[in-house]
Amino acid sequence: MNRDATSSPEPRRRAAPGWLCLAFLPLIAAHAAQPVTPAPLDLDAFDARKRTVALPDGETLGYLTMGNPAGAPVVLIHGYTDNARDWVPLIPYLSKDLRLIVVDLRGHGVSGKPECCYTRLDFAYDIKLLLDTLDVKRADLVGHSLGSFIAQTFAEFWPERTRRVVLISSSGGAPAGGPPRPPRFDYAAAIRQLKEPIDPDSKFMIEWWSSPTAVPEEFLRRQRRDAAAIPLRVWLAVLDEALIESDLQRTLPRLKAPTLLIWGSADPIMEEDVRQTLRQALPHAQVRIFPGLGHNPFWEDPALCADVINRFLTAPPAVVAHAGAP
Repeated sequence: MNRDATSSPEPRRRAAPGWLCLAFLPLIAAHAAQPVTPAPLDLDAFDARKRTVALPDGETLGYLTMGNPAGAPVVLIHGYTDNARDWVPLIPYLSKDLRLIVVDLRGHGVSGKPECCYTRLDFAYDIKLLLDTLDVKRADLVGHSLGSFIAQTFAEFWPERTRRVVLISSSGGAPAGGPPRPPRFDYAAAIRQLKEPIDPDSKFMIEWWSSPTAVPEEFLRRQRRDAAAIPLRVWLAVLDEALIESDLQRTLPRLKAPTLLIWGSADPIMEEDVRQTLRQALPHAQVRIFPGLGHNPFWEDPALCADVINRFLTAPPAVVAHAGAP
C-alpha cells in the first residue's frame, strides 16, 4: 500500500521536493562525502539499471544495486502496486556507505507475474533467495507498507539473516475484540471495482498516489502508469493474500531484530489504532512520527526520513539497544 488519499477535495500543498531532475549522477562513489543537498536521480537512468534474476523457486525478480559495493547491505522493499522506483526520492539522501539492494516484488515492475502465490511469506522467500544469489549473508531491511509486512516476515523467519529492520507506514493489524472500525479510505472496496484496462489517470488512481504535501507529478505519473500495467488478477491476489488475510500479530513475537517504526501523522490508511497494535507488539522498537506527513513520508520529506534511517542503521549496537529500551 502506498497511498495517502483523503476525503478533502484538494490536498494541502507545499513546494515540491528537489529530488526530480533530468541530470543523473550515479550513487556508487564509495566513501564520498554526502552533500547537504545530494544530486537527484533521473528516472530513466534509474529504470535502466534494473536487471532480472531467475530464482530457484522458479520466479523472476527484478532488482538493482547502488551505493558502496563493500558496504553494509540494505534491502529496500516497496509497497503495494509500486516497484523499485518507489525509493528514488529517498536514495540520494541515504548514507553512501550503504550497499543498497532495491527490488521489484513478484507481480510488480519487471518481475514475473505468476498466477500465484502472493502471501507475505511468498514475497519474503523471494527476498531470501535473492540474497542467496547475491551471496549476502545478513542484511538490514527497509520496507514500506506492504513492503514493511514483508520485511517483518523475513526478520521473523530468517532472524540469522537479519541485522536491523525499518518499518515505514506499517501496522500490527486491527485491535483484538470489538467491531471493526470502517477505514477512512476504503481502498480495498475501490480496488475490487477496477476493470481492465486500468486507467492510470482515473480518479481512483490519482487519489491512490496523492499526498498531503506535493510530490513531483512526473514521478507520480510513472508510478500510476506502471501500476496500471500490473494485471488486475495480481492486484486482487496481493490484496486478498498479503493484505486482507495477513495475520500480522501471530508472528510478530518472532521479530527480535532492532526495529525502527516510522509513520506520517496524516496517514489515512495506517491510522492510530493499527499503529498502536504494532507498538504494543514491539515495545522495544524506536518510533518516529512525522507531523503532517502521509502514507509516503519518504516521498514528502526524504531528507528528514533518511536522516532518521541513516542514524538507526549506522548507530553502534549498544546505542540502538539503549534507544529502543522501554
